[in-house]
Amino acid sequence: MTHWVITGVSTGFGRALAEAVLAKGDSVTGTVRNDNAKQEFERLKPGSATAVLLDVTDAAAVHRVIKDIASVSGGIDVLVNNAGYGFEGAIEEATLDQVRHQFEVNVFGAVSVIQAALPDMRRRKSGHIVNITSMGGLAAFPGVGIYNGSKYALEGISQALAKEVQPLGIKVTIVEPGSFRTDWAGRSMVHVETKIADYEATAGTFRKSLAQRNGKQAGDPRKAAEAIIAAVEAEQPPLHLLLGPDALRLVGEKLGALQSEILKWAPLSGSTNFDDVGIPRY
Repeated sequence: MTHWVITGVSTGFGRALAEAVLAKGDSVTGTVRNDNAKQEFERLKPGSATAVLLDVTDAAAVHRVIKDIASVSGGIDVLVNNAGYGFEGAIEEATLDQVRHQFEVNVFGAVSVIQAALPDMRRRKSGHIVNITSMGGLAAFPGVGIYNGSKYALEGISQALAKEVQPLGIKVTIVEPGSFRTDWAGRSMVHVETKIADYEATAGTFRKSLAQRNGKQAGDPRKAAEAIIAAVEAEQPPLHLLLGPDALRLVGEKLGALQSEILKWAPLSGSTNFDDVGIPRY
């Protein structure tokens, strides 16, 4: 039996993934924010579904709880960093406190959980870390730039982490969902309080689009959960797992445009070394 630890199992991707994992006979320890959510989650499958109260921004609590989970369960086989929230507003409209809190949860919280889980994984020379980012961690959109920034940060951290832990028998997968029918664009979304009229055509248009599509997104969280499980169980799991046709299209367009721009400016980009220095190898 594989033991999964999933942060944020009350709703959304975390809940769908936990239910799918339990249905296939594995055990799940999920993090929640209150006692009611804890009792509700544990009723899903007594003995296999365990919930712990945890705020991922409390680093001391994270290290204590994750250490206890590993000790009691005999080890964490799969760690899924899912806890996080969306933040909507143009860059200028956001307060620095709002920016800091977005990163505290979406970035520093995930890093704290990873750091707490790694000692046990290193000791056992096994484990799989799954970080839920977003298609917005590879392709940014107006109106959610602060959220995109937090996901870009977790993307970079995850890519470096994969190289650091690969020789230790630990795997890393970054999951980049597109639009799915979760609470992300609804009650899980934080909005700026003061809006600037000059951004109505960019951030404002995207804001309206999010509101109109909320609850009607094409993505099925249950199918996303099955896809994540399939990737984790693969003999050679992917580093990147895009989810949804919209993610494939939008990220594909972004990468194509990036490649085109790089090639266009390649002569200038490659002209900056001292004349007697070759191309360094990393």
